[in-house]
Amino acid sequence: MRYILIFLLFFSWSATSNAQGGIEWMSIEEAEALVKTADNPKKIFIDVYTDWCGWCKKMDQVTFNNPEVSDYMNANFYMVKFNAESKDDVFVKGTTFSFVPSGRRGYHELAVALTQGKLSYPTVVFLDPELNMITPLPGFRTAQPFLQVAKFIGDNVYQHTSWEDYIKSD
Repeated sequence: MRYILIFLLFFSWSATSNAQGGIEWMSIEEAEALVKTADNPKKIFIDVYTDWCGWCKKMDQVTFNNPEVSDYMNANFYMVKFNAESKDDVFVKGTTFSFVPSGRRGYHELAVALTQGKLSYPTVVFLDPELNMITPLPGFRTAQPFLQVAKFIGDNVYQHTSWEDYIKSD
């Protein structure tokens, strides 16, 4: 009986979170294809995570599942989720990135490129529609601080205002 109750609680939570919206995740190859074919391409957002990262899971729960965050991010970015320890080759901007065995786990070359060599999780990465780096941002953030950064980049404020001036005016 206890297992049925746990299942029903989980199912009702999942249905509720999906009904409120959610992030429409894709692969980086899918995002690259979209920026090449869209009339007005969006920027690309990449969540670089690992399966063992507790803060990555927490960010999924409290940040990315927030309806205001998911609505804004889906409207303004192609949303990519990338496992930094994926064993699959990834082909982006004419380059193949591969898994590199190292120690007990290893790492993916794309994760190294996206985090600028600082393999810290979670790290979120913002790219322009040409897949050029805007900025990587390491560390866990709750919904509102994350949304502040996302709007700074998504609304192109970063192109004409410093972060310091932006947070003073917000």
